[in-house]
Amino acid sequence: MTLDRDTGEPDWDTPLSLTLTPALLIHALMSTASAVHTGWSSCIDDSLVITNQIAMDDQSGHYVRLVEQEFVEDDQPDMVWHDWTLELRLGSVLITGHWQCPASAHPSEWDWNAREAERAFEHACVLIGRRVRRSIQVEEPVLEDIPRVRRH
Repeated sequence: MTLDRDTGEPDWDTPLSLTLTPALLIHALMSTASAVHTGWSSCIDDSLVITNQIAMDDQSGHYVRLVEQEFVEDDQPDMVWHDWTLELRLGSVLITGHWQCPASAHPSEWDWNAREAERAFEHACVLIGRRVRRSIQVEEPVLEDIPRVRRH
């Protein structure tokens, strides 16, 4: 640890070490996820990706990634799933959480899953020294989902 000679305080660039396990990170970041797992390689299929947000520590190769994707399960070909995936790579280990709902789910379910995944992404970015800023997104109305009003 490097000390500033005038104040006796640690230098702001002093490296810090923590002992973390996948179980601790899953507990702290992904407790509301539909599914969680670890792995050596990513489960994200780039051909299914709708949005991709990544925060990377270029010096170490660690990264935090939030991806939205849609897919169909082989045993349920008529149901499209929407998935928010938080992928955290620390060294060679991937820790992944999924927040999923049917693509046809009510917008409030979509909002809850998106909010939980985004919150986990925001918190995970701290591990690599990154800060997340929120932005506003404007969505165009989908007219077929709006109930028709009839006047009596």
